[in-house]
Amino acid sequence: MEERDGPDGRQLYVDREQRERGSKGPFFVAFGDPDRESRWGYFCDNCQTFNNAMDAMGRIQCNVCSNVRKPDEWDAAHE
Repeated sequence: MEERDGPDGRQLYVDREQRERGSKGPFFVAFGDPDRESRWGYFCDNCQTFNNAMDAMGRIQCNVCSNVRKPDEWDAAHE
């Protein structure tokens, strides 16, 4: 796993083997510990940031470069 400085100087660990496809590049799962016990969130590989959000449908969007992962399931009524 790759060690990176996260928000507020916190040490986070990016697992390059656990990825989600994004529109501009992959999102990698990030953990708060090297043992993968504390899942923290996602790391956008396109712009190298942890600044992203996930909604209830499973969509991930990077707040910096607008890289997006589509939701697992969606209903056209929500569009």
